Amino acid sequence: MATHTEQLTRPAVRLRGLTRSFDGRVVLDGIDLDIPAGQFVALLGHSGSGKSTLLRAIAGLDHEVVGSGQLAAPERVSVVFQDSRLLPWRRVLDNVLLGTDGEDKGRAALEEVGLKGRERAWPNELSGGEAQRAALARSLVREPELLLADEPFGALDALTRIRMHALLRELWERHRPSVLLVTHDVDEAIVLADRVLVLEEGRVRVDLAIERPHPRSYRDPLLGEYRERLLAALGVTEDVG
Repeated sequence: MATHTEQLTRPAVRLRGLTRSFDGRVVLDGIDLDIPAGQFVALLGHSGSGKSTLLRAIAGLDHEVVGSGQLAAPERVSVVFQDSRLLPWRRVLDNVLLGTDGEDKGRAALEEVGLKGRERAWPNELSGGEAQRAALARSLVREPELLLADEPFGALDALTRIRMHALLRELWERHRPSVLLVTHDVDEAIVLADRVLVLEEGRVRVDLAIERPHPRSYRDPLLGEYRERLLAALGVTEDVG
């Protein structure tokens, strides 16, 4: 089995000159990007900067980008959205297993995300946090080489979001897929990811390694420098007066 260091020498995602336009407006402008296998990357940017467009392209959900550049991604890709997208007419375990086989694997995934005993629940019986845990379990059963997460915690309350951060990082450390997390939250990016990108006007303007051990705390003053650099890149200044 390859070591984590060996994994990081192989790109899981490779983009060269990737371009996407909508009605004549360029959203992705010749993006070049490598994401090594097993790396946790966060993607920041203003609304409309192209974050979700880039994620959809990598996921293979946007066929219009074909021919606009080079795009290579693993075969096994899972996507987690802000909305859990659970089918209301299927029970939790059936939602997790959607399109796959192996009930035992589904039960194991639910146990991993803290939903053991909720296999027969209906989606409308779950809290927002539980629904996102089920969505993570659904991604796990596919044993993804690449996990794409499009603001998966944006609709959750602050305490639930912190718990979900810990869970996602724990699952990543256990399974080691590459992760690309789209977020508007600078603190979320710094606490979770080992590399943070800032997308602006269709290009990656900042590519910042977060060189702090895990687990990380929002209160860690040593993360402040990273926070200031990313906020500045986003055009945000903090008024401490």
